[in-house]
Amino acid sequence: MQQSSNPEPVSSAFTLAACVLFGGFMGMMDDWIDLKWRYKAFMPLIAALPLIYYAQTINVRTSIILPFVGLVDFGIFYFYLIIPLIVMIVTNVVNQLGGLNGLESICPAIVIAGLMAFSPNYLLMVGPLMFWLILAAFNFSGKIFVGNTGSFAIGMTVASFAVISDLKVNLFVSILPFIFNSALILLSAFFSGKKAAVTFDGKRLCSDRRKSLVTIITYHRPLTERQVVLIISCIVALFTLLGILIQML
Repeated sequence: MQQSSNPEPVSSAFTLAACVLFGGFMGMMDDWIDLKWRYKAFMPLIAALPLIYYAQTINVRTSIILPFVGLVDFGIFYFYLIIPLIVMIVTNVVNQLGGLNGLESICPAIVIAGLMAFSPNYLLMVGPLMFWLILAAFNFSGKIFVGNTGSFAIGMTVASFAVISDLKVNLFVSILPFIFNSALILLSAFFSGKKAAVTFDGKRLCSDRRKSLVTIITYHRPLTERQVVLIISCIVALFTLLGILIQML
């Protein structure tokens, strides 16, 4: 980890904790009063403030390798544009890929494990990931419901840890399934005004429209909830592995 040039100490652990706590608080508010999407979309920007301070204090790298473009140095815009966008997008796309037991916990855990493989701050997530996996096991079995409180906290954890670890490209590749799911949901809502939905006959899920990742997988193909979660988890694992391979190049 780089040393701070500022005499005032800055802690990656406290920075991560502050962001995660805000994510959980925002999710709790959503569970209580059902926040509108225009608020949920931009509220994570507040949690980006500790990350901006942390990144500036340790003089984090402000360049990103973009596909077909190459290395681009965003300079000061990295702190005040890229970091807030990372936090806002990752937190919301993780929250949107949910609704089934295990999705909100298993898939982000896979992404975190991929980020830890190259993070100089991997020790930050060893304890939380162990607890996270226990939570995922109970969530997958239907014994614990994560809800918005959990999903926003989890999404904020993924975004914050990626920024602290300076693994932006790895993160982007790993969450492509999440981004694809959110893009489908938003485009469907914008053009047709209808939300993605599946029917449940007591044993299997099925859909007659393709408006999300879940509805694509169950499109005229009845599957159990656990089968759907495992399929999506495998997709996320595939992209996480791809992100790891790209990071190794």
